[in-house]
Amino acid sequence: MPVLVTGCAGFIGYHLAEGLLRRGDEVLGVDSMNAYYDPALKEARLERLEGRAGFTFERLDLSDRGAIDHLKDRGIDRIVHLAAQAGVRHSIEQPFDYLDSNLAAQLVVLELARRIQPRHLVFASSSSVYGGNEVLPFATGHAVDHPLSLYAATKRGGELMVHGYAGLYGIPSTGLRFFSVYGTWGRPDMALWRFADAIRDGRPIELYNEGRHRRDFTWIDDVVEGVLRVLDRPAEPDPEFDPANPTPDRSDAPFRIYNLGNDTNVDLLRYVELIEEAMGRSAEKVLLPRQPGDVEASAADVGPMRRDFEWEPTTSVEVGVPTFIEWWREWIASRS
Repeated sequence: MPVLVTGCAGFIGYHLAEGLLRRGDEVLGVDSMNAYYDPALKEARLERLEGRAGFTFERLDLSDRGAIDHLKDRGIDRIVHLAAQAGVRHSIEQPFDYLDSNLAAQLVVLELARRIQPRHLVFASSSSVYGGNEVLPFATGHAVDHPLSLYAATKRGGELMVHGYAGLYGIPSTGLRFFSVYGTWGRPDMALWRFADAIRDGRPIELYNEGRHRRDFTWIDDVVEGVLRVLDRPAEPDPEFDPANPTPDRSDAPFRIYNLGNDTNVDLLRYVELIEEAMGRSAEKVLLPRQPGDVEASAADVGPMRRDFEWEPTTSVEVGVPTFIEWWREWIASRS
């Protein structure tokens, strides 16, 4: 009985599918293979998965309701829903992409879950839901009512949609708020890749908020380990849930939310310094004002993950950044 992984040719989806296959799970991967960034990278990830026993792929756009009928008889046991349109800045430029990929697709997955009743639905949320909250570290019990971008609003909306279905139909559901995930086979639109490209080409790098951002950069292998541990333990109703004093992360429905972060935050300038060290070149830096939708600092409270799943992030940026740069050099060389 396969695990359905949506967005399997994406950055996190690819690594998660690899992790599931390594431990002997069957994986049914779904991806639309859209061109938000270079499809060649998605094709290369998918090619690596398609060579593995136990992996099956379907090219589907999950915003299409027909996907429900296509998937409902595939014997799916559990669902990990990672497919989404990412990017705060892109959500300002192309807002309707988020209606389709983050809300319509979320509803399609939920309707699929209603029909097949999976043992567990795990879905991707984002640290961006904390929005204007300035209390650090961000805890899942904090209010998340002030998103700073449409992207953040759609991710919070997705959490609420899942909670509704968990309560109505008894679908065990867990949301994971990812914090600045980075690593090998990452996305070209993310800061690490863009900065590396600029340094290689001798172009200046643009640092918004005058470089004063702080981020909880989380290594991909730590994220995958967290997802796997959560997937294996379906959410249950909280017997101590108090409807007179509710929090966003638990419920009398079988619903939970957790942070997946590195349990620390790093100055963006330090992050750039590590990239420079790994590449052996200095970068010209252009300091720019803070952009609309940007959160100045993020830091994850991962105490609940430690408590409930004995999960611990283990990879510092001092290890992760040079590991990425080594992979990135190999990828660039392979495309030459």
